[in-house]
Amino acid sequence: MARFREVLRNRNFFLLWLGQIISQLGDRLGQMALIAFVYLRAPGSTLQIAKILSFTIIPVFIIGPLAGVYVDRWDRRRTMFACDFLRSLLVLAIPLFLFYTKNLASVYLMIFITFSIGRFFVPAKLSIIPDLVDKKDLLIANSLVNTTGMIAAILGFGISGVLVEWLGAKSGFYLDSLSFLVSGTLIFMISKKFVVAMDFKKVGQEIIEVIRKSVFQEIKEGVVYFIHKKDIRFTAGIIFALWSALGAVYVVVIVFVQKTLHSATKDLGLLVMFLGIGLFLGSLVYGRFGQRIAHYKVIFVSLVLSGIMLNIFALGLYNYPDFALAALLALCLGLIIAPIMIASNTIIHNVSDNDMLGKIFSSLEIVMHLGFLLFMFVSSMLAERFSHLLILIIVGVLLSLLGLVNLFFNRKATWLN
Repeated sequence: MARFREVLRNRNFFLLWLGQIISQLGDRLGQMALIAFVYLRAPGSTLQIAKILSFTIIPVFIIGPLAGVYVDRWDRRRTMFACDFLRSLLVLAIPLFLFYTKNLASVYLMIFITFSIGRFFVPAKLSIIPDLVDKKDLLIANSLVNTTGMIAAILGFGISGVLVEWLGAKSGFYLDSLSFLVSGTLIFMISKKFVVAMDFKKVGQEIIEVIRKSVFQEIKEGVVYFIHKKDIRFTAGIIFALWSALGAVYVVVIVFVQKTLHSATKDLGLLVMFLGIGLFLGSLVYGRFGQRIAHYKVIFVSLVLSGIMLNIFALGLYNYPDFALAALLALCLGLIIAPIMIASNTIIHNVSDNDMLGKIFSSLEIVMHLGFLLFMFVSSMLAERFSHLLILIIVGVLLSLLGLVNLFFNRKATWLN
């Protein structure tokens, strides 16, 4: 604890750290405000939720590969507070379009631009830390940012769900805008400046060059590497299946919870908070004892148990619509899911060449979001015709079957780390 306090005494790092806690809380408010808006405009519509949330994910594919390159060329501090101030203005304007127009095209565009700007902010935040702290404090600083960021995000879901239900969706956007303004102001107050020369006349040429080299070339190299590395190819398939299941469940479970607990955002936010607590505790437990069990075996067993727990959650909440029961089951679900991503990332680290890790994880980011986005739309369209409970049960059964099949047909892998 003494080391943590010592790092937080660093004024510049403290400003960054505090700003990110506030920003994380604001992000959750924005998400809940979007969900609450759809609940008001088209209650029970999974397709409308999928449409509006898809514009928060698409920037990962279009902007993500470019953002990391330009962050290294620009002044990171200026990039961060410029991103926050721009997002503050955009989020502030969203309610004007959401609540006073029937044509949502402009809203989709504003959401897309807001989250595109966020793709520049995230790598800038991660890249600026070594500029703010001494090398000996780097591990502690990263741990503080990641751990407190996760805690703020988890608590933020619960707090934002309650606030949006109490104050309304419009107030959720205003508070989100305020959080970006506060975060940007704190980052602006960082005294150390890191100037990187920019030639705006060359930006157009650089974008074309970056697209040619950084996007298509790296995706091509990642695909070739997948083909030649069986463990990476297989693990990528597992990750795609998991995120496809998450996408299939995401919008369906939102409406399912709203209908069963008769709440727009309050209970939903609190349930996500308990799920997050489960993920956090599951990560700690697996990090402590996970080395004793083969990574693939952990993944397959977790898939089986995740499917079973998803069915228990759906059937339990449907037959006994009680928040306390739902919270307990959500926490258990988080505990079970957590080891899958940790074990998958560990396998990738173990079998990949070091100079390929960036390309592999960049490709995996695309694989994850592609599966999520695709099956979010598939399930949202099915949910317009079929029971939400039925869809959740089918996804749970498929997850369990995926785990069981691999346990029996990949027995060699289950005993190897």
